[in-house]
Amino acid sequence: MGATMGLRGMFRNGPLGFGAAPLGNMFGEIPDTQAAATVDAAWHTGTRYFDTAPFYGAGLSEIRLGRELAAHNRDEYMLSSKVGRLILNGNCTDTTYFGGHRMVYDYTEAGALKSIEDSLKRLGVDRLDFVWVHDIAQDFHGGNWLGQFEIARTGAFRALAKLRAEGVIEGWGLGVNRTEPIELMLGLSEVNPDGSMLAGRYTLLDHEHALQRLMPTAAKQGVDIVIGAPYSSGILTDGAPFEQRRAPAEIEVRVARLKSMADKYDVPIKSAALQFCLAHPATVAVVAGAGKPEHIAEDHAALTAQIPDEFWHDLRTSKLVSPAAPLPIDR
Repeated sequence: MGATMGLRGMFRNGPLGFGAAPLGNMFGEIPDTQAAATVDAAWHTGTRYFDTAPFYGAGLSEIRLGRELAAHNRDEYMLSSKVGRLILNGNCTDTTYFGGHRMVYDYTEAGALKSIEDSLKRLGVDRLDFVWVHDIAQDFHGGNWLGQFEIARTGAFRALAKLRAEGVIEGWGLGVNRTEPIELMLGLSEVNPDGSMLAGRYTLLDHEHALQRLMPTAAKQGVDIVIGAPYSSGILTDGAPFEQRRAPAEIEVRVARLKSMADKYDVPIKSAALQFCLAHPATVAVVAGAGKPEHIAEDHAALTAQIPDEFWHDLRTSKLVSPAAPLPIDR
């Protein structure tokens, strides 16, 4: 196993990052003024890590984010985007239509470099700090995900490793909604990622699989995990669909029990969700998506809210979290 660099110490002003997927109208259309106000609120509340992707609105998220960050010194914040899709015009095969554009999966070395070049133009910046190989998993590729992973192993992975060695980027890894691709990557002897972004799989609501299969290995190898979608697609906070679909009955029951426990101790559910994610030693940061300025203030307040120890003890004894899950009271 090659030596990893890790991401610790790189996040300015705390572990809470801004997820820019909503700026790409991924969960509903928002006007430019609202997008601008949301990024401005994030900055003035102290956020200094911003994450986006070409997939978010076929480049719209990157354009909107870059427009607002242009008002700030590039050295004052960390920025990540993703590779694995190229935005095209016209018709081609093996594509997904979105936002009047066509996108093609491309996990090759040339595709990764082209994706970064295009992202830099849309963002209006001269560099990215972290680059995640995006959605190379079952939820987007079905049974062919291992074939796509192999393309990335000999393509995008090598491209990003070279960029890191040259000092062009600070770190790289995967950006996925499933644990299996990261598990597979961690088992490769020739690959030495710095971290990965895992969305929705290590949360207060859903963490057992990642806790057993991924997080201990990542911590042992020094591969830092950035947690995305800490509110489980919003179902924990505002009753939004679970991963863009109707939640199964058992998930709805679990959500209700978690909210009831939070109410019992007068704990904001956002606070419990964020602080749970950050309690695991493998976690280096958490990224919460936001499409409204008021969400930013809520997220920052949640990060620092005082939660009574009894709440965490009760969660554990009530089996609402895995007995093996690290909690803030365990530090």
